[in-house]
Amino acid sequence: MGNELNAVINDQVFRLYNHLRKQSKPFWRDLIPAYCTLTVVYDIKEIRKHSQSAFEWVSKQLKEAIDRCDDAGILPSRQLFIPACYEPEFGFDLKSLSKAKKIFIDQLIELHTAQTYRVYMLGFLPGFAYMGIVNDKIATPRLTTPRKHVPAGSVGIAGNQTGIYPLDSPGGWHIIGRTPVKLFDAHAENPALFQPGDEVKFYPITKEEFRLFDQINVNLLSA
Repeated sequence: MGNELNAVINDQVFRLYNHLRKQSKPFWRDLIPAYCTLTVVYDIKEIRKHSQSAFEWVSKQLKEAIDRCDDAGILPSRQLFIPACYEPEFGFDLKSLSKAKKIFIDQLIELHTAQTYRVYMLGFLPGFAYMGIVNDKIATPRLTTPRKHVPAGSVGIAGNQTGIYPLDSPGGWHIIGRTPVKLFDAHAENPALFQPGDEVKFYPITKEEFRLFDQINVNLLSA
């Protein structure tokens, strides 16, 4: 459908994804949506009952599905306001990134919190949201050598995207802060806080506010 970070293309991907998910046919083994692609894993044995050429049959089914997709498959639009503490003890790469970008740390934080970011997809870790697009002034390549340990809640930048590590993990993003919000709960009905199509805006908090943060006070508004 495309090869870029584009909200329109991303909507088309998830419109098709949601449409195919609703079908009760046994042909689709898995559906894997991404920024601008949808990987379809299909069952050749089932398809061979209908056609000798699985590729031609699947292509025909997908073309018809694209034509039948309607607005019912559009991603829901939610706006989430996420607190983040940008103190150096949380933002391991604040100083080095501000130096590399030749801006003050306060300016870096202001640029990061000024944007509203779209969740394009989930991946890498359960509940890890790939969000964009960050201001060009703070966009930066991944670390040359990834860290062996990044704490859960760490807010990072890589390329023109920002993201939050939902779990302790190795990682190569430039870490500029940390949120106290719990992003993934395996025991919850909906384990991941973020979903594709969400719009996320960060706001700065102090270390004391971070320490006293109550999970029930997540400021979640439906647009």
